[in-house]
Amino acid sequence: MGAVVMPHNLFLHSEVIQSRRWNLEGNEVIRKKLNYEFVDTLASMLVGWVINSAMILMAAATFHSQTVEVSSLDQAQAMLKPLLGNAAAIVFGIALLFSGLSSSITAGMAGGSIFSGLFGEPYNIHDTHSRIGVSVTLIGAAIIILLIRNPFQGLIISQMFLSIQLPWTIFLQIYLTSSKKVMGKYSNSFTEKLVLWSVAVTVTVLNILLLLSLFH
Repeated sequence: MGAVVMPHNLFLHSEVIQSRRWNLEGNEVIRKKLNYEFVDTLASMLVGWVINSAMILMAAATFHSQTVEVSSLDQAQAMLKPLLGNAAAIVFGIALLFSGLSSSITAGMAGGSIFSGLFGEPYNIHDTHSRIGVSVTLIGAAIIILLIRNPFQGLIISQMFLSIQLPWTIFLQIYLTSSKKVMGKYSNSFTEKLVLWSVAVTVTVLNILLLLSLFH
């Protein structure tokens, strides 16, 4: 589940709101901007869900239906040619490249947002703390990539860690957005908290089952 939702993007979407400093404006403006941000976040998450779902369906139709076990990215690329056409492998490679660039950018921004937030500052790439957060995130990721011998296994391990980390992120954000001390009158209502906690528990259970399946 972590590969689909991407936990660091939850921090980044939250920072989009925080960096606008809407808390310094009137209640009517704050409510209007929050509604816009809700639609924006929902739309972006839905687009991500559609893309990831398309990838999963394509993989299931291509590999699972052929009872083929994929053990490397090179193997996946090679098998896509006869099964989906000669241009499929090229499209797959380009999509993989751009998805990596996109993830690197958002991960760096999320790291900068979190680090600058420790000092009570909004994300600003011109600010020292934001730059340090971005640098630490990207340099750390680059070092890990250089130490990985098998990219395919590294990809699987990274998604496993994302799945483990996702519930912590969800529970933390539900707690913060439900807190009267933090959100004031804009905190989650009882109905919203009920829905959010249900989603959080469901995601956590699914990730635990997935993790346990690796040992069987």
